[in-house]
Amino acid sequence: MSGVETQIAELWARSAELGPGDGDALRIVEGAVGMLDRGEARVAEVDAGGNVHVNEWCKQAILLLFRLRGIETVEAGPFEFADKLPLKRGFAAAGIRVVPGASARWGSFIGRGAILMPSYVNIGAYVGEGTLVDTWATVGSCAQIGARVHLSGGVGIGGVLEPPNAAPVVIGDDAMIGSRSMVTEGAVVGAGSVLGAGTILNPSIPVIDPANGDELSRGVVPPWCVAVQASRERTFAGGRFFLPCVLVIKRLAEGERHDKARLEALLRDEGVAT
Repeated sequence: MSGVETQIAELWARSAELGPGDGDALRIVEGAVGMLDRGEARVAEVDAGGNVHVNEWCKQAILLLFRLRGIETVEAGPFEFADKLPLKRGFAAAGIRVVPGASARWGSFIGRGAILMPSYVNIGAYVGEGTLVDTWATVGSCAQIGARVHLSGGVGIGGVLEPPNAAPVVIGDDAMIGSRSMVTEGAVVGAGSVLGAGTILNPSIPVIDPANGDELSRGVVPPWCVAVQASRERTFAGGRFFLPCVLVIKRLAEGERHDKARLEALLRDEGVAT
């Protein structure tokens, strides 16, 4: 463990003793969260095999920050907030476009060339370069969003802060998440994949290949495919009911960019939309 990780682990072990006013602990914790804010550390990383590894010390630092900071008044133009954290600053210098109505908490990282329409990015989140967070989309705490991703209007990316070892939502590079979709509780969308509008994905949702009915995973959409919301019939003692699932309706060539017109035509053929 590096020095900062060791310090956070030591503070976490005695977190019940800590509170606002502990200046030495606060300086250590703010230094760790500052690393998240600058993108020098990440809450979670994905290895070459697609496995998500959580850096628990990063989550512990965030949780300690809430314990060590009191509520303060924050002003942004005509707006007033009462929170334990400041808002993220320095967007222009970082090469980020932020439209009025968008906000990001300090402790989140947003890559160069990203665009935030009126939206919200929570602490611990990572938003890659060139990504568009569209109108009324939400990026929850610790969510990991790749580069050149399009989070369409009203998308909800769930936050996963506790427990510290819980995996956050991960969206791979070049993915597109359709309007009003909800991706929560540590679900994963692979690089280059597209979710149709209104798709619900979490670790309890089966992802199915409709060509043969095989269940590919729970809560994980493979890389480079198009997936849509669906339901499948199940028989219970009280009758037959339809439970949600996600269908992989097309496989894309690796590196294939999304052609909006072709994509919309494909989804219309399947009775869904972006």
